[in-house]
Formats: sequence, structure tokens, C-alpha cells
Amino acid sequence: MAGIAGVACSSNVLFREMGSHEASMAQYNGLRPVENMQMAPVGSKPSGSISSPAPKLRAIRAVVSQTVSAPKREKDPRKRVVVTGMGLVSVYGSDIDTFYNKLLEGESGISLIDRFDASSFSVRFAGQIRDFSSKGYIDGKNDRRLDDCWRYCLVAGKRALVDANLGSEILENMDRTRIGVLVGTGMGGLSAFSSGVESLVQKGYKKMSPFFIPYSITNMGSALLAIDTGLMGPNYSISTACATANYCLYSAANHIRRGEADIMVAGGTEAAVMPTGVGGFIACRALSQRNEDPEKASRPWDKSRDGFVMGEGSGVLIMESLEHAMKRGANIIAEYLGGAVNCDAHHMTDPRSDGLGVSTCIAKSLVDAGVSPEEVNYINAHATSTLAGDLAEVNAIKKVFKDTSEIKMNGTKESCWRTILMLTILVLSGLSQLLDMGLVLLVD
Repeated sequence: MAGIAGVACSSNVLFREMGSHEASMAQYNGLRPVENMQMAPVGSKPSGSISSPAPKLRAIRAVVSQTVSAPKREKDPRKRVVVTGMGLVSVYGSDIDTFYNKLLEGESGISLIDRFDASSFSVRFAGQIRDFSSKGYIDGKNDRRLDDCWRYCLVAGKRALVDANLGSEILENMDRTRIGVLVGTGMGGLSAFSSGVESLVQKGYKKMSPFFIPYSITNMGSALLAIDTGLMGPNYSISTACATANYCLYSAANHIRRGEADIMVAGGTEAAVMPTGVGGFIACRALSQRNEDPEKASRPWDKSRDGFVMGEGSGVLIMESLEHAMKRGANIIAEYLGGAVNCDAHHMTDPRSDGLGVSTCIAKSLVDAGVSPEEVNYINAHATSTLAGDLAEVNAIKKVFKDTSEIKMNGTKESCWRTILMLTILVLSGLSQLLDMGLVLLVD
């Protein structure tokens, strides 16, 4: 189970890592035909504008687990949702395998900020992305205009499509009205917004960029990705602070379950390591101030924890109906089992100390997934590294899981950074491989 709980709102989604057993199409009777599709062989590499440079495809065969023990678990292949591709932009780079290896090595992605002069700030470190390149994914003119938030989104989204064997030439032969985009952001185009306000104050409104509004609003990641790829299915953005990416996965899966889409490109993007973003979170008193030891600043559940560490990046998953994925011979990485969303209606930044909002959300997600608490053996925690957040989360978990002696729990972002919203996707990108290897990262 990979779960992220927000503060004012909570979300929880459950994924199951798929094994490597071969499944025959003869096992799946009653699959509806998929029209206007060009079937691609497993492992083939698409060509076209978004196909190069392509991330390495993982050799995982399409499978369906036969270990279904919960009676309410979804069995209809039209409503079962699987993950067939992943793309990311992170402090470790944009390659899934590199990201995975860095997690295994325990390498920290936290460093002192050098993008702007942070010497006067009480917090001078973050998970800052360096040496980012959008070559092959964004044309030069747009690359110069775009806020990093949208640049990260476009690269991660297109890499995810290629990873799912959905390059531009293959997409051209598919019914793209059945493919949607749902990429959320907590802060939006913060750099574009800050620059626009600065121009207004210093030079007047006539000197403001015509892109001020379009590149500031939160739905632009989904919009730009759809425009570039021609995807005409459901398209919007969600913004729910820390839980944003979870909400996007939950909503994307529901579009597929309701038959409104065959494929959803779902995830999150963030680029707030800039004066406005860092300064704002300092004002909220939410950040760790361990400037002398930034790599060890994020320390969830530690008695001396003093806040989280900011970061940036983008993570995108390709979510697809099992029926559709099997029809086209897709590589299946994991299965989405279910999720839930709610609100603890308590405070803007502090969760209820008893964790009631979070525990209720977890319980509802287990019901939706058809999973009993006893079946859960791993939890990837929110692990904010804040005094109130960590305590509330542990209390919530204890409410739902009466016997935690066999459950492994950690917080993967402690190894790299806390990106405002899309850490769910980045966590899942690494976890899919870690769980396949039977490994769990430790929190020192």
C-alpha cells in the first residue's frame, strides 16, 4: 500500500506490484474490442517526436494476479486499472532506473540552494533539480517561455507515454478521445506568477507578459501535455496540497472504471524552489532549518525532527484498463486496487492529533480496494518529519492496523526530498522496482 495523507484533506491509494508470470489472453473471456487501435508488440519501440530519447523499457510481462482473497475486489477487466508506464523528472535525473538505483544507494538529493541567493533565508537548502534538459521533448520557443513546473510535466508525461509503448506514431492510430490527462500541482506556475507580479509592481500592467495568466494557472500542465500529444479525453487539474497526486491517481482510475477513458496520463508536477516558494514555507514554519546538515534534515519519526525539506520535479503514470492493456500487449507494472479521499475538517496546516481523518480515509480505501487490513504488509508513509504530522499518522495507522508487527513502513521521500504534491508518483516509480526485488528502504 502506498498512502499519502494530506493535512486539510486526506487521500489513500493502494497498488499491487505485478509479478512476472505470463498470462494468456485465453484467460480473459468477454473482453470488448478496442476500435481504431494499432496493436504494438510487447517491447517494441515507437518512433516519432516524443520517442527520442526514450527511457529504458522494463521487461515485465502483462499479468493478472490469481491471489484474490477479498470477495469485493474488482474482477471485471474493463474496470480493473493497471499501470503500464512511468515517467519522472527528479533530483536524481529523469531515468527510472537511475532513480531506483539512487534510492538503493541511499544517496541524498538534498543540497544547498544555488539557483538564487538564499543567504538571507533561514532555510538555505532543498531538493533542487540541476542540469535539467528538455531536449527532444519541448521545442525551443516554448522551452524558453515555460515555467519549470510545466517543463517538468511535459518531459515526465512524454517519457511515461514512451515507457508505456505509446509513442507519437502509435498514438496517431489510436482513438485519442479515449485517452485523458490529469496532472495536478499544488503551487502551479509560481515562477510565472512571481515574475508577472514583479512586472506589475515595477513597470505597470502594460509590461506584463501575455503568458502571465496561462502559465500561472494550475491546469496548464494537463493542457500543454494534451495539446502536444493530441489526447482528447478527460482533461483537468487537481490541487489539494500534499495529497494532490494521490487525488489525481484516484480520479484518473475512476474515469477508467466508469468507462469514460481507456487510458489516463496521471500525475503531478511542482517547481517551487524559488524565493516565493521557499520564503512562503518558511513563513508557515513548516521547513527544517538544519542548514549545517541538509542531507539529514528530513528525519521522520525522529524525536529531533523539525520540519520537511522542499523539493521539485514531476512524476507521471500511465493508468489503463486491464482489458485495453492486454489487448495491446502492454507491459504491466502494477495494479491499482482502490482509493479514497476525505477531509479532517480540523485546521489549515495541523492534522488532528488522533489521526481520525487519515484513519477513516485508509479504512475507506481498503474497502474500495477489496483488501483486508491483514493483507497489507507494506506502508509507504506520508512521513512529513513534522512534530504534529508524524504523530497523527502513526496514530491513524494504529487505528486501522491492529497488529503492526509484520508490517514494514517507511517514508521514501526521506531519502530524496518532499515535493509538494507529486511525491506519490515518484515514490511509486521507485517502489515498483523495490517491491519486485523484495526490498524495503530503511529510515536511519
